[in-house]
Amino acid sequence: MLIDTHSHIYSEDFKTDIDEVVQNAYNNDIKKIVLPNIDSGTIKRLVDLSNSYPHICYPLMGLHPTSVAADYKEELQVVEYWLNKCRFYGIGEIGIDLYWDSKYIKEQQDAFRYQIKLAKSLQLPIVIHLRNSFNEVYEIVKEEQNGLLKGIFHCFTGNEVEARKIIDLGFLLGIGGVLTFKNSNLSEVIEKINLEYLVLETDSPYLAPVPKRGRRNESSFLVYVAQKLAEAHQIPVEEVAKITTSNARKLFGI
Repeated sequence: MLIDTHSHIYSEDFKTDIDEVVQNAYNNDIKKIVLPNIDSGTIKRLVDLSNSYPHICYPLMGLHPTSVAADYKEELQVVEYWLNKCRFYGIGEIGIDLYWDSKYIKEQQDAFRYQIKLAKSLQLPIVIHLRNSFNEVYEIVKEEQNGLLKGIFHCFTGNEVEARKIIDLGFLLGIGGVLTFKNSNLSEVIEKINLEYLVLETDSPYLAPVPKRGRRNESSFLVYVAQKLAEAHQIPVEEVAKITTSNARKLFGI
């Protein structure tokens, strides 16, 4: 059994075939799918899908850094409202993204720190998005780490030094389709990292793994990531499934 710890199959990309997508995942032994939120505009689809498949889909609540703008404080109020209204299994997807624009960097930092404090008060894990922002994210998490903060650095594509820093913070690395890309050296990094620090993810509908690269990603494609990770560690894929599933279960309480 595998757990997809990061998937957006509630998005508009799946509006015509979501039932088939969930069934495909289940048929490929992906029995649990964790769904991080984006912003107030995605909450209804997120909650509806989670209610439709309560034993498969596990929702998170948060404000994605690329959705942080001048009105971010109102968005954070929406996050808090829903955290009080329904059960969520973590705070996410949160973080800092400086790839597209650094205009709202101060607002992103403030929103990130605010949601970390929410997670600590609710004793929930966090799922961190970072792009062109490792140092900024790392410093905030390091400052906020009180020994109880835990979570995932989503879509890890960094080097071994960065991986060790994340692990030393008490966090896991989210490994997805990039591991399978021919132009990526991620496999060389990950083969040096113990499986107890890794979880698997797709980031559907993005970053589809080889041999599905270029297509809409979906949770059933997680099997290709698991197979590549097994190759990197030279162990059976069943062992990868066993350990990464245990890691995800422990983190999210599922």
